[in-house]
Amino acid sequence: MSTLTITSIQTNLFWENKQANLRMLQEKINSIPDHAEIVVLPEMFSTGFSMNAATLAETMDGNTINWMKEISAKQGIILTGSIIIKEEEKYFNRLIWMLPNGNYGYYDKRHLFAFAGENQNYSSGNKRLIASVKGWKINVQICYDLRFPVWARQNIISQQEGQEYDVLLYVANWPGRRSHAWKTLLCARAIENQAYVVGVNRVGNDGNNIYHSGNSMMIDPLGEVLYHMEDDEDIFTITLQKEHVNQVREKYPFWKDADNFKINL
Repeated sequence: MSTLTITSIQTNLFWENKQANLRMLQEKINSIPDHAEIVVLPEMFSTGFSMNAATLAETMDGNTINWMKEISAKQGIILTGSIIIKEEEKYFNRLIWMLPNGNYGYYDKRHLFAFAGENQNYSSGNKRLIASVKGWKINVQICYDLRFPVWARQNIISQQEGQEYDVLLYVANWPGRRSHAWKTLLCARAIENQAYVVGVNRVGNDGNNIYHSGNSMMIDPLGEVLYHMEDDEDIFTITLQKEHVNQVREKYPFWKDADNFKINL
């Protein structure tokens, strides 16, 4: 059965300083062992969680996208994380799924964090992205999306084909003061969807003096925590086992009793 090797980078970020962040992240990525297949960066990894979209936004042919293409090609990895993008006079908190060959997919954050004014500065996405890698299906989402379980809920393709995805991945700038919710909901998403969950958060104070405690986690389909790091910067690599996902779903076929539903946007 296939395996999937994922590396998370939990790091502090330089506030609204793209050059410094890209230089720092490149050094960290260069230190990752050669066997990594997917490298995950935090939400808004080039700027921090800034509402200064008009000043910081780039286009899809901007410097950060080109940086991701170069790093992905050089290292032979899939590189992902979110950045601020301007498109058709709108601003998006957009996760980029960059492949080594320069092709990419993207996901625009669906649930905007009104508590911090994100809904006043950014436009909401209206579709999910489920990427395919080596026979694995990976559902990618961003930070506040975690609080809305319907958006992550598995749809059953068919009784024969089973579930939509095997890994649920969140990139985040989740404040330390609400870390209990972050940790609890990551485990809940793994249990209810019978999937691996990867949550990659930042650490340190941002430009608004909001502290982020990290608590990046990797969780198996039974809700068992495979990795957890609080407060400190860390680079962690894990190899996930597809056989384990299949065994959990076969032994505990709870997904067959799930409700059918459609999301109206």
